[in-house]
Amino acid sequence: MKYNQYRFKFYLNAAHSIFLNGVLGDKHPHTWEITINTIKINDSFVIFNDVEKKIDKYLQGFQDIYLNDTEPFNKINPTLENICVYFKETLGKLLSKNGWVLLSIEISETPTRSYIIDVGDEVKYESAYEDNTSQMKYLKDAVKNKIERMKKI
Repeated sequence: MKYNQYRFKFYLNAAHSIFLNGVLGDKHPHTWEITINTIKINDSFVIFNDVEKKIDKYLQGFQDIYLNDTEPFNKINPTLENICVYFKETLGKLLSKNGWVLLSIEISETPTRSYIIDVGDEVKYESAYEDNTSQMKYLKDAVKNKIERMKKI
């Protein structure tokens, strides 16, 4: 089954401090690189600007701030891993509302340090698209193919 996968990259300038052994470390900035791999649910022509603008608008809420002062990072340790998990959830919902499925997210806090979450096996096909069987089959095949390719790497 043929499917198209898209990769988008975004950059976020934000500072954070993390707790190590109960002690809050120094505040320090990063230019976070956020890479998402997605599938468009249908075969319609993709207008990149639409999805990019929506993601950019969402990420603006985190631009040039101290993450520790912002929900949810004022309650959870803003580690690379926790930031990635949070953006996986929120960006996944944003994409889903706009006809996309998040396959993976990679967040880098430096050029040599990244955290990746592959969500292909977490996609809940029936609950998200139960009324459209052709799109369901397309999505299932696309995710299955993505998972199989990832296993070969």
